[in-house]
Amino acid sequence: MSGDRPLVGVLDHGSGNLHSACRALDAAGARVRLSSRPDGFADCRGLVVPGVGAFEACMDELEAGGGADLVRAWAAVSRPLLGICVGHQVLFDSGDEHGRTRAGLGVFDGVVTALTSRRLPHMGWNLVEAAPGSRLFAGLASERFYFVHSYAAHTAPDGALTSWVEHGGDRCVAAAERGPVCSTQFHPEKSGRAGARLLRNWLDIVEGP
Repeated sequence: MSGDRPLVGVLDHGSGNLHSACRALDAAGARVRLSSRPDGFADCRGLVVPGVGAFEACMDELEAGGGADLVRAWAAVSRPLLGICVGHQVLFDSGDEHGRTRAGLGVFDGVVTALTSRRLPHMGWNLVEAAPGSRLFAGLASERFYFVHSYAAHTAPDGALTSWVEHGGDRCVAAAERGPVCSTQFHPEKSGRAGARLLRNWLDIVEGP
């Protein structure tokens, strides 16, 4: 990565590991702006959407604060985007939790459903099977990342490079990337050196070719 530190926005929609994400992005080489205002990111070169908890609650928060429209518009014009954990899940068409289906942002096609592993939540370090040609995982072909979740997408989104993880015999989407629009089911900000490298890779995408 070269040149000035790129300005990256972190969307505060009321549900996310905000300060850890901000610190990790700063350490990776970004200038970070944390804001809950959808109009506060116009001059940012990239946008990060963190999230913890339930799919439905995260979507409710995004829609109530105008974040849903912001993220859809950002992705529609292929501006650099990074969803993390539930911020990754809500990029899909819908989520099915406890028998309730909630529409997502529709950036990636697919449905987020419960993991089938007997041991839940999936919590801890797992090896990610990186997609061939992935820019997000450049130099990270055989690394472990930190996961905390009980739900996931199980099919590859159309037109996206898809990386995978297996937990208790359940194979699910660990990350997706379509051009500069990326997302990870795991927490890069909690994944040590591998997570720091992945965030630097994403900032390289933010800065362009």
